Amino acid sequence: MTLNCRGKIVDLSTPVVMGILNLTPNSFFDGGKFTNEEAVLQQVEKLLRDGATIIDVGGMSSKPGTEIISVEEELKRVLKSVELILEKFPEAIVSIDSMHARVADECLQRGAHLINDISAGRFDVDMVQVIAKYKVPFVLMHMQGLPSDMQNNPVYENVTNELLDFFAERIKVCRGAGINDLILDVGFGFGKTTEHNFTLLRNLNLFNTFNLPVLAGVSRKGMIYKTLAIKPEDALNGTSVLNTVALLNGAKILRVHDAKEAKEAIALVERMKCYH
Repeated sequence: MTLNCRGKIVDLSTPVVMGILNLTPNSFFDGGKFTNEEAVLQQVEKLLRDGATIIDVGGMSSKPGTEIISVEEELKRVLKSVELILEKFPEAIVSIDSMHARVADECLQRGAHLINDISAGRFDVDMVQVIAKYKVPFVLMHMQGLPSDMQNNPVYENVTNELLDFFAERIKVCRGAGINDLILDVGFGFGKTTEHNFTLLRNLNLFNTFNLPVLAGVSRKGMIYKTLAIKPEDALNGTSVLNTVALLNGAKILRVHDAKEAKEAIALVERMKCYH
């Protein structure tokens, strides 16, 4: 299983790390930390040094209760940083975390390699066509509602089955547009209770039936810190535990704030597979 990121091939026979770079003032864990050029480049260097294969650049917080920002504001936050990262770290594979087709388009024009859309192309109807135009990988994430209201009262009859149906529909749409490389993200914490989150984690292997790479994004999220009655700052150990569970259930990409620990989890799980 591979991803073709504009000529850069990512081999997923061994899982890889996607390092989070939040260029936002209000993200739930690291908001406001990387708002100048020096801090951005230092963080990217650290993520790459610690083992990240992909850098996921986001200009809009999607924590519960936040409003969607304008395209102009998002571009102001991300464009220069994307250019800097691609210039200073030409080996890096840069993902753009955005729901806006114009943001995706302008970042792809400048050399970004893939798009990570928390709405799976549903928020902006032009997104799927932008992905098809550039022929880049596309992360399809499930979210019930929007960040502003997604945690008000998420309800499912059967969360796993409903997400399987959701992905079947989105894959059909994307394939119809000519998109080849798709990645599935069940969207832990996006319109889901803690019970929904753990149910999906337990059933994550079922999403491998699509024969597409599954991305797990549990890093420092509420399903960890609320369960353990701690703060996000103290949720690294819990993140490593759930990343390990995700890997054992077939995840191929770990989206994390802490690349070193995620890389170690991958190394240990892969070593375990060597023995019978």
